[in-house]
This record gives sequence, structure tokens and C-alpha cells, in this order.
Amino acid sequence: MADSYRTVAERAAASFEVQGSEFIGHVAPVETVDAAEAFVEEIRGQYADATHNVPAYRVRASPFREYSSDDAEPSGSAGKPALNVLQQRDIENVVAVVTRYYGGTNLGVGGLARSYSRAVKEGVDAAGVVESVPHERFVVTVEYDDSGSVRSLLESADVEFEAAYETDVTFAVRVPTAEGSELRDRVRSATSGRADIETDR
Repeated sequence: MADSYRTVAERAAASFEVQGSEFIGHVAPVETVDAAEAFVEEIRGQYADATHNVPAYRVRASPFREYSSDDAEPSGSAGKPALNVLQQRDIENVVAVVTRYYGGTNLGVGGLARSYSRAVKEGVDAAGVVESVPHERFVVTVEYDDSGSVRSLLESADVEFEAAYETDVTFAVRVPTAEGSELRDRVRSATSGRADIETDR
């Protein structure tokens, strides 16, 4: 896999009507299949009254995962056109769900395919496409005495992290994969090996 890849910048949605049917294209960046599935379930819950919620996603898992479903629309009229947009735009680590409220007029397979494609295209346009690099996550657990040095190390490395101060202090770290190993070594060195480091997949 290439060192960098294209994905969407943020969550976004776009909506339009075709012959009385309302289509809403929701898209979001994700890093795992679980996160993609969770987004699909979130939209299905939020739009439980919709006629259809059609999912499609592409995730840089091992192996690479692509998925789509017609969600009871005619075979090939919804999920595949939605996934095709993600493939044509060459974007990965992305999930799309197209919500449809039926408006009383049958659109036919061609009309449906065009509408589902358009919903994903407009959702992606609204979110924006960016270049990204693969990231990994790990969790550092230290005692309070070491927490200051670990925090300042993470801040100086300019990586994303969340700190939780309980009995011990845990730092949930997200770092470009290419820099992960070196950063873990620096944390071990800064704490003289006292830090407990777990990889968070």
C-alpha cells in the first residue's frame, strides 16, 4: 500500500430530491471496519423512518475491505453505484450511507443508480478530499511522577493524544505509522522503561 492515501476531510452530508424522493448522502472518514459499521448503524438509527439506508465503505484493513449493500433496493441499483463513486474518486478509509425517503414515483434501476451515485458524490464534495498517511494507535500508562515528561514529549512530537488522569495516567496516542516505533522508544527512554505501552488496534 502507498505511504499516503486519499480520504475525506470530515463528516458531511448533502441532500436533494428526485421526483419526490429525498436522497441524503452522508460520508465520514474512518480508520477501521468497526468504525465504518458503527457509522452505518448510527445513520440507520438516526434515519430509522427512511425507506432505505444504503451503505458503502472502503477501509485500509488487512486485507483491504470494500463493502456495499442495496438495502432492499433492486439489485445493483444502489450499493454498487455508491461504492463506485468511492472507487472512482480513489478514496479510502471512508464510509458513505445514502438515506432515501420514497416519494411515490418509481425511479427505475437507472434512475436509482444515478441518484445514489449523485448522493455520494455530493457528500464527498461537501466533506472535501485530503491526502492522509496511515496512522496507528497505542496507549501509554504511567504513574503520576512520569506523566509530565510523557505529556511534554507527546506535545513536542506534535501527535494527537488524549490524557486520562485516574489512579495512573493513560495517554491514548494516534501517530503516523512511520513514526510510531521511534515515538514508543522515546517514551520508554523518557520513563526509564517504566511506561506500560499497549498497541491499540
